[in-house]
Amino acid sequence: MTTTARQNGKRSTVKRVDGVSTQSRRSGLVSLVIPTKNEARNLAWVLGQVPPCVDEVVLVDASIDATRTMAFACRPDVRVVDQIGPGKGNALRAGFSACRGDRIVMMDADGSMSPTEIPHFVHFLDNGYDYVKGSRFMGGGGSLDITRLRQAGNRGLLTMVNLLYHTNLTDLCYGYCAFDRRFLEHLDLTAEGFDIEAQMTIHALTAGLRIAEVPSLELPRRSGRSNLHAFSDGRCVLRTILRDRPNSGSTRRSQAMRAIGAAAHEVSLPEHA
Repeated sequence: MTTTARQNGKRSTVKRVDGVSTQSRRSGLVSLVIPTKNEARNLAWVLGQVPPCVDEVVLVDASIDATRTMAFACRPDVRVVDQIGPGKGNALRAGFSACRGDRIVMMDADGSMSPTEIPHFVHFLDNGYDYVKGSRFMGGGGSLDITRLRQAGNRGLLTMVNLLYHTNLTDLCYGYCAFDRRFLEHLDLTAEGFDIEAQMTIHALTAGLRIAEVPSLELPRRSGRSNLHAFSDGRCVLRTILRDRPNSGSTRRSQAMRAIGAAAHEVSLPEHA
């Protein structure tokens, strides 16, 4: 299925694939960026499943545990970049700048995303798409980890983006994405926290990039506790959506705000995110 979004006279194509069957100087050279913060127990599983299509792994690290030692033990050719500022957004921006590949893939280090899905993302970059995002809520995707609170929040924020940006995405707050490095400047990334995932998608839409969604299965974190805080990080995403929103009419903005309210109403009891 293919849908389109129009922004400021630009058309952004969003392709959904329900069943899955240029900078560094070889066509399709692939860089994988993984931000890490105390993920020593999970990293071996992740790095052990990185497929052959990945040419370099860039680890952006802010750990005090044995994450770096584990990384070099599992993959001696890994490139480690020190994370300077706090937050996932800062980590990813540092990793993107350090990449040598034409194609950049980003994923988490906690084992919730399977590296075996990377070839699906790369396939669509190699076949005419500029930005490819994983979706847990389309045919073939799913989540074994999401809570009711996080799902309601994601649904409300997603509805807001679809209304404000005239598109029909199926997932928003999911950090398994890939893009062509040529468009890094157009993504114009400034977010410092988890809101970078939403900002990337919003800016890809407004830049008129060709976007594909591919199904992805979110797995439970293998060990440790998540660094995500549902309420505070959700507010950051909301601020990013509203700050970067197009000059749409008040009716559409009102519809978007009602979507957020409806999602919040679904969560009647507090739940650990």
